[in-house]
Amino acid sequence: MNDEPIHVTVWDEGLPGAPRALLVHGTMSWGTECFAGQRPLAGMFRLELVDRRGYGDSPDIECSDYAVDAEDLGRLLGEGAHLVGHSYGAAAAMLAASARPEAVHSLTLIEPSPLRTAAAHPMVLAAVERIRAAFADAGAAGEVSAEEYLRQSTEAYGMRLPEVTPRMLRAVRSAMRERPVWDAQIPLAPLVRAEMPKTVINGTWETAHPEYRAFVGDALAACGEYLAEMIGARHVQVPGTDHTPHQDRPEVVNEVLTRLWQG
Repeated sequence: MNDEPIHVTVWDEGLPGAPRALLVHGTMSWGTECFAGQRPLAGMFRLELVDRRGYGDSPDIECSDYAVDAEDLGRLLGEGAHLVGHSYGAAAAMLAASARPEAVHSLTLIEPSPLRTAAAHPMVLAAVERIRAAFADAGAAGEVSAEEYLRQSTEAYGMRLPEVTPRMLRAVRSAMRERPVWDAQIPLAPLVRAEMPKTVINGTWETAHPEYRAFVGDALAACGEYLAEMIGARHVQVPGTDHTPHQDRPEVVNEVLTRLWQG
């Protein structure tokens, strides 16, 4: 049990009593970095940006784990809030919503990455096997530095290398020790039964680096479509984006969130 509380940044510029929304970041990120594009929503909603353990201003953890994150979210939900999870954070959001459906006003999964959950789709299953093999090869080659891991995770796929700050390097080190989310087998039955509105948001990936898209992008898109169909969620695709549609086209995602949260 992790009793030390995690850090939450609150953006709340609206009227008292505005609807609450918990936003949960993915890997190699933290709350305010991941969801900077959602800051305008703070004029209507109380945004609570979670730093998962090992990230941002939250306590360290030996091995970041979506199940532990879900326990933290269960406590943070309190009497109820909208819940948003990106990538790795989507796995934690799914588990938290399954455990406390009565406290989740709506569930939004942005580019959810528990690929094994959608392994009935052949493209997703192939990606799981491909990623397992890649991680096995990396482990056999020996541990790399946080700086090199960050470079391999970005520049190798045509993405801009982010500023190498102490906070970013801490996030990278935590990511290097994470319980693999792509291999998470998350039961979907509780989400099927849950009555809260559910939305899955994916990029369309057509503008991504070809190797990035081939390695995982097409599988993530297929995973999102599969999960949406299985749990009865609305599926939204954001053109011209890949794994971070809420960052690349925040105006589109913010409109989706606004309609959902106001409804």
